[in-house]
Amino acid sequence: VQLVESGGGLVQAGGSLRLSCIVPGFPLDDYQIGWFRQAPGKEREAVSCISGSDGTTYYADFVEGRFTISADKPKNEVHLQMSSLKPEDTAVYYCAVGYYSGAYYLKFSRAYDYWGQGTQVTVSS
Repeated sequence: VQLVESGGGLVQAGGSLRLSCIVPGFPLDDYQIGWFRQAPGKEREAVSCISGSDGTTYYADFVEGRFTISADKPKNEVHLQMSSLKPEDTAVYYCAVGYYSGAYYLKFSRAYDYWGQGTQVTVSS
């Protein structure tokens, strides 16, 4: 299983990026898809996650309303629209998928079985 991420890049502070993740072979109705990130020297953290089953979403506190996650079920794609980006958002962003186990588990990396290779997001000040 190979998740395909795209949309990363270099952007100035205050700018926007749209990350996309193609999730082949998984009927999104049964799965949860998450975006995680890892900055150099830091632990991986959940950014935003969505249940393909009921649309329940999770956003980390640091998102502060700047990001929006969405799922396009017919295309098996999940998108993360990021706006008002800050230098501290700089990280490698990973897409992950796991069987949906309930809203409580959306933010936990251990709930995800398959991971993409990551896409670099760099925000300059």
